[in-house]
Amino acid sequence: MRAQLVLGLRLAAVFGILLGGLPLLFAVAPQTRDAEVLGVALPWLILGGAVYPALWAGGWLYVRLAERNERDFVDLVERS
Repeated sequence: MRAQLVLGLRLAAVFGILLGGLPLLFAVAPQTRDAEVLGVALPWLILGGAVYPALWAGGWLYVRLAERNERDFVDLVERS
């Protein structure tokens, strides 16, 4: 259970820093706030397009690592 907790807290911290850092980035570097890519404002492009694939990849990674933790636990129990 501790391994699952540590895994969840690590991924939550990574995504908290990444997603929480975006408003800070836009506040500190105004040129990023005003930039446009193909006529779309960069903040909207990041928040509307890049965040969701990153969250999906983080969820996929979490599931793979959680399943690995469970397999390790089963191996530990069966060895005893």
